[in-house]
Amino acid sequence: MGGVNDTIRDSVLFTTADSVISWSRRSALWPETFGIACCAIEMIAAGCARYDLDRFGVVFRPSPRQSDVMIIAGTVTRKFAPVVRRLYDQMPEPRWVIAMGTCAISGGVYNTYAVVQGAETFVPVDVHVPGCPPRPEALMHGFLLLQEKIKKSRALAGTPLDRIAVP
Repeated sequence: MGGVNDTIRDSVLFTTADSVISWSRRSALWPETFGIACCAIEMIAAGCARYDLDRFGVVFRPSPRQSDVMIIAGTVTRKFAPVVRRLYDQMPEPRWVIAMGTCAISGGVYNTYAVVQGAETFVPVDVHVPGCPPRPEALMHGFLLLQEKIKKSRALAGTPLDRIAVP
């Protein structure tokens, strides 16, 4: 017998709001369509049919107000860094940044006065994807690392819902 208990066991899910919000955030990452240099070609390739980032819930968006991930793909000059920061500021919270390529991480071979030596000097970087240029598989691995980081973070930390005491 026990048909009712089996039905309830198969139909009810017990979880916390933090885990549901974290799951929805990491399962629907929307990076901004924004490429600066040669790494952008590999970023575009990662979104095409052969690598298919859509299966991870990664859908490229054309506007910073619609996206929650910024991929800094390539060399950033000192003149262009304020523009990148403005785009970052226009993104809604929570937002994450992936620095893709050696030039975005450390300035690469361009150790000159005009090139920013690391994107973390003007935006907070969550994941670094090394390579020159990094392969699409490396960017996919970067997205998986970002999803793990989101999974481990508390979704409601610092919000009014975080202070609710449940007896």
